[in-house]
Amino acid sequence: MDEFITTLKSIHKRIEPEIKKRLKEFHGKKTVEQIQKEFFFCLLTPQCKARICWDNIEKLYAKRVLQDGTEEEIAENLYGIRFRNNKAKYIVEAREKLFNGVFSIKKMIEKENPVFIREYLVKNVKGMGWKEASHFLRNTGMGEKIAILDRHILRGLVMAGVIKKVPATLTKKRYLQIEKKMKRFADEINIPLTHLDLVFWYFFNEEVFK
Repeated sequence: MDEFITTLKSIHKRIEPEIKKRLKEFHGKKTVEQIQKEFFFCLLTPQCKARICWDNIEKLYAKRVLQDGTEEEIAENLYGIRFRNNKAKYIVEAREKLFNGVFSIKKMIEKENPVFIREYLVKNVKGMGWKEASHFLRNTGMGEKIAILDRHILRGLVMAGVIKKVPATLTKKRYLQIEKKMKRFADEINIPLTHLDLVFWYFFNEEVFK
């Protein structure tokens, strides 16, 4: 356990400049296009590889399939994505509710706090759970106080002794409990919370991505 924590600190020291650069990029994501891409990306990520999800987003956005396509058109154009029919449906529903209607997720990001927005998204957007909502907010520059508890992070927290095992499911109560433990752990090892998930990601994937 101590050896693993030493490894995390060593990784952080080595890639900290790259992490800071990436976080600066996230803070700059405020245009409608950038917000849409990050939102739809997070809807695709459950049980799928992040790189493949982002490749899909870039290609479909360039062809305006994400902005204008029907559920069927989006599903037909997705590759390497599990449950693509359901996810295409989630994208269309979220697009109409958060980007094409009176309500604006962009205005919400500019005015509200991330804790409030996360709860709103989990309650009102199909396909977006606590992990996905947290991921979206981090990728739009609002991740200082929240944790992205994906399978990599949870495995890392087990290896670090922060939690005993990866939970089979994450209820709101369980998510917030683990998030609190991760915040405390980040403070104890002197790695900022916003850096720690990228350090875990690097440990398992050897890259700084999203």
